[in-house]
Amino acid sequence: MRVVAISGSPHLGKGNTALLLDPFLEGMRGAGASVELFYTKQLEIKPCQGEFNCWLKTPGQCFQRDDMQMLLPKLAAADIWVLATPVYVDGLAGPLKNLLDRIIPAATPLIEVRDGHCRHAARAGVKGARLVLVANCGFWELDNFDPLLVHLEAVSRNLGSAFAGALLRPHGPALRSMLELGGPVDDILDAAKEAGRQLVQDGRMSPETLKVISRELLPRDAYVQMANQSFQRALDELNQP
Repeated sequence: MRVVAISGSPHLGKGNTALLLDPFLEGMRGAGASVELFYTKQLEIKPCQGEFNCWLKTPGQCFQRDDMQMLLPKLAAADIWVLATPVYVDGLAGPLKNLLDRIIPAATPLIEVRDGHCRHAARAGVKGARLVLVANCGFWELDNFDPLLVHLEAVSRNLGSAFAGALLRPHGPALRSMLELGGPVDDILDAAKEAGRQLVQDGRMSPETLKVISRELLPRDAYVQMANQSFQRALDELNQP
């Protein structure tokens, strides 16, 4: 099984998003999957220009020369795409959205009606991978992921693939703080690893496992107080004479 994982975190492997992504991919590798991980910060991916050359003049090929020439064949051949991102203004991190916009060469301009809805037909050779979301959010409530989930589920439908589920970590900064303090959060990392194993070996991630990953770490008022104190300290340090 081929897995292509792409992280939109600007902090690469040191951010809060990586706290879930790394054990998840470890679980997939342990179950026998071949996993490649890319960070958008280390890629050159220009925004789509919307001129349709990749559909009309040079079918399947964008006129822009950047890292999409390397990445697109890997995505086309993958069984699973893992998209990892912090929540930025209720959606994907910008560089990851740029990358998704640039997968248009994998489709044709021809429209087909699929499941009662207009879609673009996939180009020959595109496998139709299942899509998984790994996301971290700075706000406390789980429903802060709802706009992102709606978007990624729509992307999956447009690609003619299945949305395999999401590993969601609300009040994500608290997870890192509790890890550093030795708090009881190992079950979350273990569940992320188990989710990777389940997806590769069983073809699905259990709702129970995903629920552990998203579980409450501390009450909302306590989290808000902790976050505000952290930002206030940072502001005070900057304003010191």
